[in-house]
Order: sequence, then C-alpha cells, then structure tokens
Amino acid sequence: MTVLNKVNGFQYTTAIRKLRKLTKRIKKIPGGTSAGKTFGIIPILINKATLTPLLEISIVSESVPHLKRGAIKDFKKIMMSTGRWNDDHWHGTDFKYTFSNKSYIEFFSVAQEDKVRGPRRNILYINECNNVSFETYHQLAIRTDQEVWLDYNPTNEFWIHTELKDDPDLEELTLTYKDNEALAESLVREIEKGRTKAFYDINATDLYAEKNIKSSYWSNWWRVYGEGKVGSLEGVILKNWSQIDNVPEGAKLISRGLDFGFTNDPTALTGVYELNNELILDEEIYRTGLLNSDIISLSKHAKGHLIIADSSEPKSIAEIARAGFIIKGAIKGPDSVVFGINYLQQHTIRITARSTNLIKEFRNYVWDKDKDGKNLNVPIDAWNHGIDSVRYALSDRSTKTPVEWKMY
Repeated sequence: MTVLNKVNGFQYTTAIRKLRKLTKRIKKIPGGTSAGKTFGIIPILINKATLTPLLEISIVSESVPHLKRGAIKDFKKIMMSTGRWNDDHWHGTDFKYTFSNKSYIEFFSVAQEDKVRGPRRNILYINECNNVSFETYHQLAIRTDQEVWLDYNPTNEFWIHTELKDDPDLEELTLTYKDNEALAESLVREIEKGRTKAFYDINATDLYAEKNIKSSYWSNWWRVYGEGKVGSLEGVILKNWSQIDNVPEGAKLISRGLDFGFTNDPTALTGVYELNNELILDEEIYRTGLLNSDIISLSKHAKGHLIIADSSEPKSIAEIARAGFIIKGAIKGPDSVVFGINYLQQHTIRITARSTNLIKEFRNYVWDKDKDGKNLNVPIDAWNHGIDSVRYALSDRSTKTPVEWKMY
C-alpha cells in the first residue's frame, strides 16, 4: 500500500499498520472513539480489491443513512485522496463501486433482507457490528468465504463476546485514538478531557483505584471511548423507541426543537411528529461549527412552522426570528430536564433511520451516578444534544399537566 501524507487527506496510521498484520478469518476490532477503525479497514479493502481481480467485498451496517454518513463517505474520501476515484465506476443506486479489474465493493444495510440472505462474497466488513443481531451476522458470515471484519465501540458485552468467544478462527485488535496520527490535536484534547472528568489523579499508579474515581459515568466512558475496553452501560434512560424508515404519512408535526452548539457540541434541529399517540423523531441538522447564518440557511424548509429553541441563547433566537422564522425559547424550570424525560418515557417513540446521531444518543443516554456508583435523578451531561432539541420541541407539553395541555 502506498504511504500517503496528510496533505492529500489521507495518512498511513499506526491503526492501518496494525490492521494489516491480522491474518485470521474473523478480525474483531473493538476500539475507542476516533481510533481510525473505519478509516483503517476501508483502505485495506480497497487495496485488496485493486490487487485481486474479481474480488467481491460487502460493507454492511445497520441502515443506509448510517452507511452514507459513515462508511460510504469515508470510502469516497479515501478513493479521491489516493487518486483512485472514477465517477463512471460508481453506481449510486446500488451503492457499488466496480474497479477496472472487475473487483467490486458494495454497501448495503441489514434491513435489505434479499442481500443479507442473498449472494455470496469473498470479504465481509460489518461496521459497528454491535448494532446488528447475531442472526444477521451469521447469515452474512456463512455466505463469506475469505475474511470477516467486525468493528465496534465496546460499550457493553454482546454476541461477539458470547457466540464467538472460543472461535479458533478469530483474532482481536483493540485500537484507540493514540493509534490514529491523523487525528487533530483539538480532538485529542477533547477526548482526554474524559479522563480528567473520570479520575482525581490521572497520574496515579492504579488509575482505576476506587478512591481515585471521580465519576463512575466518566470512568466507564474513558474505559470504552478512551481505552477501547469493554464497558458496562447501565441505567439507559430511554428504552421505549424503535427505528423506522421515514416519517409516516399522516404524522402531524408538533414542532421542531433547536439546541445550539458550535466548536465541540453540535447544533441539533429535530422535527417532532405525532401519530396515533406515538412520537416520531426526525433528525434534520446535527453539525458542529454552525453560525446562526448557517442555521438559517440549513433550516429554510422549516419556515412557517414553529421552532422551539434553547432559551439560554436569546440573541441567536432573535437573529433567526429576524430572518423570518417562527421561533421562541423553550420553557425551562428547575426540573425541566426531568419533566422532559418523563414525558418522553410515557410515549412510544419512533426514530427515522436517517437520524443516526439521535439514535446513538438514545443508546448512550444514561442516569448519572455519584462517586459511590449510586444512581442520581439527573442524566449525564453527554449524548444529549439531539435529545435536548426533542425536549425543547415538547417543552410546551412536558411542562404542563394533561388538563393544562388540553386547554393550551
């Protein structure tokens, strides 16, 4: 594989170097945040495809939107930065790239049953395999005759730790952000803040000594996302949800919620709908670095409909209102977060497949704990930007009693 520098948008990292040394059929790749798992595995698969004619490679994840925002985006970026991309070789409908030697890399979701139980392949890569059932993995694996790549954030144990525990054809490689030299220094600092939040003395000999733990949540976070080790996700707050393809016909828009962010925290705009007393959530914006002018530009589709935003930013609300939007600040009180969570817990929730960031938040939003590990009646201050936008959208309802709401 050609060693390319960072100027071209691609860097040959330690992660790639370690991944290339794996030799067994099943390659298990747990890792922390920004460890370069996807950006390490995909160039290896590209290299295999270019060197071996007629090679058939499938890259799979939980949904098409997840693929578009993750593996497909990374694949295109790597292909372009290495000078290999050819528009004529990409079939945008089938998400399939065919190389000049007739090898191909295809992308599909586990929701596409005809492909899960369909044609065979040589190499399989399941991205974030902890979001895929064991049955689906097995159906794909028995139709793969060479290699199986499995990557994931080890938030808790799942089928890879049980069903594949003693598989002689499996080898494991744990990656962390330290294996990814392409990572910006600002992101490295942001990740390492988690260690500071987790422990009183980060230089202690026994980092995990009970007396050294400042926050059980952050110590677990650091274990999973900092060190790539298996964590224990307990106390998930919102379990009453499932994924759907799109906002269903007949669903009524309640309002949109807007949570402001910028450098490290994303700005989140979420459409909240109702149908048959169920809430339907649709992620519309989830990005960092947005100015108010960017929010206005990206939210043109929302003009004429109510947006309820974080009331702590009245200047931003006024600026967006001046651009012709119907927008107001959310009703807040001392217990507004808990009220909002209680309201969400009382409803069946459906989340559209394209809402990949919101789905990730719902999977990771847990109750906070004190230093002794006891649950507190407040959620963690993380994995909450999209969820906060949903709370704002519903704040008129969640802060009123049912009788008051009927009068509203």
